[in-house]
Amino acid sequence: MTSTAEKTETRRIRVYRFKRGDTDGEHFDEFDVPVGARTTVLDALRWIQLNRDPSLALRHSCMHASCGTCGVQVDGHEVLSCVSAIADHGAEMTVEPLANHPILTDLVVDMGEFFARFPDEHPMLRASEALPEAQPPDGLAGYVRLEDCIECGLCLSACPVASVSHDYVGPAALASAQRLVEEPRGADRGDVLAWASRPEGVWHCHLGFECNLACPVDALPADRIMALRHELTVAGHPHGKRTP
Repeated sequence: MTSTAEKTETRRIRVYRFKRGDTDGEHFDEFDVPVGARTTVLDALRWIQLNRDPSLALRHSCMHASCGTCGVQVDGHEVLSCVSAIADHGAEMTVEPLANHPILTDLVVDMGEFFARFPDEHPMLRASEALPEAQPPDGLAGYVRLEDCIECGLCLSACPVASVSHDYVGPAALASAQRLVEEPRGADRGDVLAWASRPEGVWHCHLGFECNLACPVDALPADRIMALRHELTVAGHPHGKRTP
């Protein structure tokens, strides 16, 4: 986690704990962790796991913000722990699992319900980067890859509507629907618009833009929701009105 020549200091980290069947129920454990200038939140959590409590459960994979599996809340803000620097937080910090997801154990949440929110036509393959010689059309400053979403669930965790309305499909699913409308790849645009216009769909969003702030790859789900509303309005969809 730190080299022998790197100056270290100690940070106190409060970590959310929950084990099914544990009589202690949900609680926080505190750990004093040696950190350096380049230590990430994931580094610190793995140090705890390796040196203090091997029962601490967390999820990670790629270590460079591509897979989206290491999402947590740090002091109430959604981050990918593998690229969130300890130095950006205070001397004491609190790490919790993502909100609005069922908790399996400790910092591990069940992503099954997150993926179940997506439209049935949700494509599992995303396009590659634009070729270096590609030029955007007149009137556009540059290309925007709508497939940049890494499906980490941070936007759903940050969404205030999802925290009070379990039926709301959430920003990631709606952004996915907008991508299908923009580039159907064989999907029926009308079916996707009908799916998005349900009471638990696009009109249920209150446009707080917290999802944009939480998104670690700037996929801008709130902007996609606005674009989807525009499509519904232009199409004159019978359900294209906001529900109370």
